[in-house]
Amino acid sequence: MFRVHQAHAAVVVLSTANPLRRLVTLRRVEVLTQVVVLVLALVWLKIPLDGVPMIAAIAVLAAVNLVTQWWIDKGGPPTANEVFAQMAIDVAILAVLLYFAGGPANPFVSLFLLPPTLAAAMLPARHAWAMAGLTLFAYTFLMFWNLPLPPPQGDLAQFDALLARATGGTEHAAHGSGFALHVLGMWLNFVISLGVVAFFLTRMAATLKNRERELAATREAALRNEQILSLGTLAAGAAHQLGTPLATMAVVIRELELQHGDDAELREDLLLLREQVDRCKQTISQILASTGQGRDESLCSLALDAYLQRLLDDWQVIRPHARISVTLQGEQPAPLVTAERTLEQALLNLLDNAADAHAANPEALRFAATWDSDTCRIEIFDRGPGIGREAALRLGQAFFSSKRAAHDQAGGIGIGLFLSNATIERCGGKVELFNRSDPQGGACTRVTLPLNRLKA
Repeated sequence: MFRVHQAHAAVVVLSTANPLRRLVTLRRVEVLTQVVVLVLALVWLKIPLDGVPMIAAIAVLAAVNLVTQWWIDKGGPPTANEVFAQMAIDVAILAVLLYFAGGPANPFVSLFLLPPTLAAAMLPARHAWAMAGLTLFAYTFLMFWNLPLPPPQGDLAQFDALLARATGGTEHAAHGSGFALHVLGMWLNFVISLGVVAFFLTRMAATLKNRERELAATREAALRNEQILSLGTLAAGAAHQLGTPLATMAVVIRELELQHGDDAELREDLLLLREQVDRCKQTISQILASTGQGRDESLCSLALDAYLQRLLDDWQVIRPHARISVTLQGEQPAPLVTAERTLEQALLNLLDNAADAHAANPEALRFAATWDSDTCRIEIFDRGPGIGREAALRLGQAFFSSKRAAHDQAGGIGIGLFLSNATIERCGGKVELFNRSDPQGGACTRVTLPLNRLKA
């Protein structure tokens, strides 16, 4: 944007942000929580659980998480089947833990809802339904096969008393400390589920927003590329048609030079005309040649300062009466660059725009370029009327000319800035236009280019 100050689900690689990273993060919380709950049950509540297989199950889950993290760091993109398999491991470990801790009587059994929720958000529909079926099977299995949850042997007197007051003593008296344990487990389960759901949904919302921004930028780029293609087609046709009249003009100028060779003033004007015609013919030849040549054929390696100086020399041939002061500063020796002709034309367009705005001012334009090993920044300062409100809103749009906005006349056809901005963005750079803070007025055109895209 112009600046003013996805086949079959089993084999398709998931296109959103890597879902395994979210699973790894959630699983770390899961492992930590399981360890804390098991320690509290065995040490504080003194529930006589069979701790060895439960500890082994948690250790297996932690090891799977480490292997998954290593695989992610290795760079392997996950498929839907692989993410489903990872979630299935979580369901299996949870089923093992609940088997040794009361099965469906355990308040943590509702954690079986999390895997289908995550699968519905991250995986295709058939995987989500498969995960729902898997968790339903695990829950149903635990209803018939499980080890009963033993009553706690620890001291829950204070928590029992609190519940007795809250329930009027009736329900608490009927269930004793087992009811207290169940209520405590439900509360802890709610805290865990709340944290996991909030974490996951906020991340999903952020991912969706980023995706929407990317899609909007892609649509804008596609529209811009369509406009550029249309302009390129028209330019190639115009270049082909202009060859004959330019050749005729060159012949006529040559005859005039021969007929009026004694008139020094006229000879100087004819020389200027011939130079301009030759420049037009050269530009047309480059346009026609570039349509059938590879990128490398249009490039040549030059030091950055020499490239910019050649650019300015070429521009002075086009605008012989324009005055410009030049400052080139940066690391020496300057890095070698291989810039396409399209970038050169983009910078020439920006110089032309500044010169047109500056035409009524006798002061020289200022061209300042600074660079380091990574970036080159070019600034073009003029003393024109500056950028008005309408121009600030529409600069960079195709067929909008700041010259018409400023002078209310057909001073330009409105593609110079559009093509310049598109070319510079394609090179990884950006264009910024803003009014100068100097009391004398004027505008500044700033171009920032990453040299890694231009270096030889």
